[in-house]
Amino acid sequence: QEQFVESGGGLVQPGGSLRLSCAVPSNQFSFYTMGWYRQAPGKQRDLVARMTPDGMTTYVESVKGRFTISRDNAKNTVYLQMDSLQVEDAAVYYCNVNPARFGLWGQGTQVTVSS
Repeated sequence: QEQFVESGGGLVQPGGSLRLSCAVPSNQFSFYTMGWYRQAPGKQRDLVARMTPDGMTTYVESVKGRFTISRDNAKNTVYLQMDSLQVEDAAVYYCNVNPARFGLWGQGTQVTVSS
């Protein structure tokens, strides 16, 4: 199975916004619970947000009210809108199904938050 492809990362100042995208090469996309994960240097990879096929969302406490996960089933794409970014949000962001499957990890997209 092909890996997922993340994009949209970059350098942003504290308080800024970014929108991440993840293209999922599968015609089963609409049936997947999708997740966004992040991994900071020296730390484990953690789930940040997830969205079920019927649109229910869950967020880790530290991003509630700032991050929004969404999906476009017609485009096989999941998004992560990140607002009010903080230095602590800096990490490599990945998408995967939830629970994650090892073979689907992509290269991720780097998010740097710095003034």
